[in-house]
Amino acid sequence: MSQRRSLTTLFTILALVACPLAAKELPKTTKDGLELVKQHELGAVYVKPGASLQAYDKIILVDTAVAFAKNWQRDFNEEHMMRGRISDQDMQIIKQNVAKEFKTRFTKVLEKGGYTITETIGPDVMVLRPAIVDLEVTAPASLTELAGIEVVRDAGELTLYMEIYDSVTSSKFAEVIDREVAGTGFARQANQVTNKAALDQVLDRWADLLRKRLDEAHGKK
Repeated sequence: MSQRRSLTTLFTILALVACPLAAKELPKTTKDGLELVKQHELGAVYVKPGASLQAYDKIILVDTAVAFAKNWQRDFNEEHMMRGRISDQDMQIIKQNVAKEFKTRFTKVLEKGGYTITETIGPDVMVLRPAIVDLEVTAPASLTELAGIEVVRDAGELTLYMEIYDSVTSSKFAEVIDREVAGTGFARQANQVTNKAALDQVLDRWADLLRKRLDEAHGKK
């Protein structure tokens, strides 16, 4: 499935995933034949019937696609026009930083768990194709550096959409969708360091959940 079609599939159910009360309304299957798994740790997990992670201990981690929420730049600039503007260059830098941090954190957590990040296909290799979409940043570092101290309750919100493939057959056997608020919920100063820490907390959680599922499949305690 192309990245464009994958994201189209995502947006059709994103609103439902973001609202726990609507969980019963989530589609039971995807166009690819993946079935909704009942669980509570993530917004939605779809799995191919009979699929298992047991065969995989190596991972190809595709570069992360990053997309902001629709009209986020325009709306942010209109609301905060007295503090400065988020430029197109700022947007690209944020996307590059988020993609880089995703790879760094997932690699660290998975390798610490005993799994290998590789670029070579094989029968024991699965492919992760992640995307961070609907990204909203509460106080971008480029503006806090200009405007000085700004206190916020969270660093922003982001949604993970990740497809999982067998590297040999290129068959997709799972996809994950989850929206998270980055930050503690307590008032704090916003800057580059705190924004990164809030993002890392979310990325580490996602990576650790995958590591746990791999451990379960391999019988690790």
